[in-house]
Amino acid sequence: MNKKTFQALSACMILSLFSTAEMHAEAAADSLALQEVVVTGTRSATDVRHLPMTVSVVNRDKLTIGQQMNVLPTVMQQVPGMFVTSRGIMGYGVSTGAAGGISVRGLSGSAGQTMVLIDGHPQYNGVFGHPISDSYQTLMAERVEVVRGPASVLYGSNAMGGVMNIITRKSKKDGIHTNVSLGAGSYGTVQAEASNQIRKGGFYSTIAAQYSRTDNHRPNMGFEQFGGYIKLGYDFSQYWSAYVDLDLTHFNASNPGTVSVPKAENDQYITRGAASLVVENHYGKTNGAISIYDNFGIHKINDGYNINGGTPQTDLFRSKDAVAGFSLWESTSLFRGNTITIGFDYQNIYGNAYYTDRKTGERVTTQKRKMQSTRNHEDEYAGYIDLRQDLAQWLTIDAGVRYDYHTVAGGEWIPQGGIIIRPMATGELKALVSKGFRNPTTKEMYLYGTANHETLKAERMWNYELSWHHRLGSLNYGVNAFYINADNIIQTVGGKNINTGELKNWGAEIEATYRFSDYFSINTNHSFLGMEKKVIAAPEYKGFIGADYTCGKWTANLGVMYLNGLYISASEKKNVCLVNASAAYRLTKWLQLWARGENLLAQSYEINAGYPMPRATFMGGVNLTF
Repeated sequence: MNKKTFQALSACMILSLFSTAEMHAEAAADSLALQEVVVTGTRSATDVRHLPMTVSVVNRDKLTIGQQMNVLPTVMQQVPGMFVTSRGIMGYGVSTGAAGGISVRGLSGSAGQTMVLIDGHPQYNGVFGHPISDSYQTLMAERVEVVRGPASVLYGSNAMGGVMNIITRKSKKDGIHTNVSLGAGSYGTVQAEASNQIRKGGFYSTIAAQYSRTDNHRPNMGFEQFGGYIKLGYDFSQYWSAYVDLDLTHFNASNPGTVSVPKAENDQYITRGAASLVVENHYGKTNGAISIYDNFGIHKINDGYNINGGTPQTDLFRSKDAVAGFSLWESTSLFRGNTITIGFDYQNIYGNAYYTDRKTGERVTTQKRKMQSTRNHEDEYAGYIDLRQDLAQWLTIDAGVRYDYHTVAGGEWIPQGGIIIRPMATGELKALVSKGFRNPTTKEMYLYGTANHETLKAERMWNYELSWHHRLGSLNYGVNAFYINADNIIQTVGGKNINTGELKNWGAEIEATYRFSDYFSINTNHSFLGMEKKVIAAPEYKGFIGADYTCGKWTANLGVMYLNGLYISASEKKNVCLVNASAAYRLTKWLQLWARGENLLAQSYEINAGYPMPRATFMGGVNLTF
């Protein structure tokens, strides 16, 4: 299937949805009660119709329908403008040759320009400043919200291109509920997950654990992961609640190198954790929270050697890092149609990187791997205010500003402004101007010969966006256009990291869902990305069409994704069409059988240059519910 055929099918589907939706327009008013309430575009739960930014929501039903252990494959399909690199059937890995790079509108998480949050708390490697994609397990996720475009007013540095916020699970039903999922499939892949949720009075808990492993489809490409999540909470009253949680994962990943330069012993042993304590208040017109969090990691990496005549490494790279801090915010309504949110953030970014002798374990330093500082930490302080005001039933304005101070990079003002016009009860026109930024990382300031902590400043970006969203009976669709202009991008020039780069991206995104009945629904999204300077792993076009069917004991899902103009290297561009499907059958009240197939057309393709992806792969298993 080529790009034109895929787009023609999508266009026909959207037109048919419009014609069918017109027959159900009288139900539009009722559909308003079903609108998504989001927390990522603003700290407090808010109807997305009153926010100027573009927010996509992927609920747990969608995250679990394909039995994926990680949220990223599903979120990438469902969110236009978002792309995640991969290199095998399971496991992203870290370091050179790794996958799991998250980009939104061409701005990369690998460069620290797109942020991942867990319940609003930043999650990234404190040394290298990027997300660790193998950490984002489905077992902890109730839903995932993605803000496409800067969210730096609320979340500071690294929320430059957008944020993906994983909202963790909270038991809502009284009683004890246990689920177990087991699966196995291609290339020696196995996966297992168990979770237990309890709700009794004000107390609730979620405890989950998972194990997964695979040989993958190439030699020296094994992956193994252990993970667990625990959340304990208590609702003291209708006004006050609190919870503590801990997410912990350890994975062992092997990088086989490129096909032309295969490697051995390129092994990674990574432990990542995220812990938080949150106290919330809910007083109707006033609500807020104070939270303390810590995202930490321990890394041991063997860079390996070329199988064809290379020499094994004599030392190992090791690092410890943490991104810890606290966040305090309060949102209040002073009068009708008014919401003011005021917040303060503190963050300590710690990094400790060094090499050890492989045999003795002693620290070693070579001229090639010289670091200006093997241990460093920076502090970041920020205060912000966001004002949203309904001027009329059909008109809302939003304005916010943040001042962020970094102890090395200095201070940065971050403004944002938007307007929302509702010409009808079922549609909104939004315009947004927002600034994003990213402070330099510990690596850029202190590691290796390119390090430069003396003059590096924050990267800066302006985003201009216009969007329309409409609910027409059972049809829900949106379209938006954006323009991004960034400067001060950190690049290595003359052997030093300096602020010299520029970036200009523009594009459009379309998404639509339609529910034909209680049993059958379809969804589609499309993103078009123009780039003045081509970006690796940011497709010029990404399209997705999905269909979900649930009837009686059967559940089925089919998805088709087409990528056009995907740069896998600076000089190589690829197109690919991927077809995935899953099905489940409930044999008894407590037993469900499931199966999943990926790349069913057996396409030959690469996302990371030199790392061919597997052709058709299959998984199958059982779900147990008690």
